[in-house]
Amino acid sequence: MKITPIRNEKDYQNALNRLEEIFDAKKRTEQGDELEILSILIDRYENENFPIGMPDPIEAIKFRMEQMGMKQKDLAEVVGFKSRVSEILSKKRKLTLGMIRKLNSTLHIPTEVLVQDY
Repeated sequence: MKITPIRNEKDYQNALNRLEEIFDAKKRTEQGDELEILSILIDRYENENFPIGMPDPIEAIKFRMEQMGMKQKDLAEVVGFKSRVSEILSKKRKLTLGMIRKLNSTLHIPTEVLVQDY
């Protein structure tokens, strides 16, 4: 097992290829240890070179509603009137702190996502 830091695209591709080769390695074996270390290195490289930004708060709400099979009327029970839900989803009304707390606890959307400007 010869593991080196991932410093460039070539190193990254080599690490991915090796990871694929040993993907089914058993834990607590030499290949299992290599798999674990490569996974950590690849994750670090991807986070540094291909960062994924936070989603738009309203798009996150819409996505979560879709996942949960919710309609606008269902969201009205969380944030208030149906007209308020419509204004929020069309970005005509900002989320209040109270709404953010309710959305966080009901839809399980991280507050870091909900408090962003939009």
